[in-house]
Amino acid sequence: AAKGVEAFEKMSIGALAAKIPSGKSPEEKARRDELFKQFDPNGNGYLSLAEVDKGIRDILGAQEIYDCKPAIIRAFNAAKGVHKGTTVGDNYVTRSEFRLLLAYLKEYFKLYTIFDEIDTGDDRRVDSKEFAKAVPLLNSLGGVSISDPAATFREIDRDGGGQILFIEFADWALRKHLAHVGDGDD
Repeated sequence: AAKGVEAFEKMSIGALAAKIPSGKSPEEKARRDELFKQFDPNGNGYLSLAEVDKGIRDILGAQEIYDCKPAIIRAFNAAKGVHKGTTVGDNYVTRSEFRLLLAYLKEYFKLYTIFDEIDTGDDRRVDSKEFAKAVPLLNSLGGVSISDPAATFREIDRDGGGQILFIEFADWALRKHLAHVGDGDD
């Protein structure tokens, strides 16, 4: 579980922000336009998950994010198809969705590092014991005040499988504004 936390600590928020221009300033838009061209080597105007994955590793040089596949997949799925009416379908991220993809990458990477710290079994799932041990950490991040760990665990474990998956944790954390994830101009 320490791998994600170590990655998060190695890559400070400032360094992450510098690598991922997701803001709305003219400077970040210009950087994003150039970045999109580099992520889109065939110039078709949209990105597959494979192109995004390769771009994170080879163009951004963000190995820490590249190693967090669940965060990449969630960010990609959240961004693709947001702007309906494109001719490429919902399986790609278009140029107009690229800023959202980058903003989601930041948020889901933050969430994955928290999830990874909670997942002491390193199986990409959190059981009720792991969750109960993590309550002080979660309460310290802001946005939540967990007084009944068992009830909160059941709330997060939407499928009732007895394990919290990253997708369930991320959805819950975003709804609860855990650690103020999602705040800002992104």
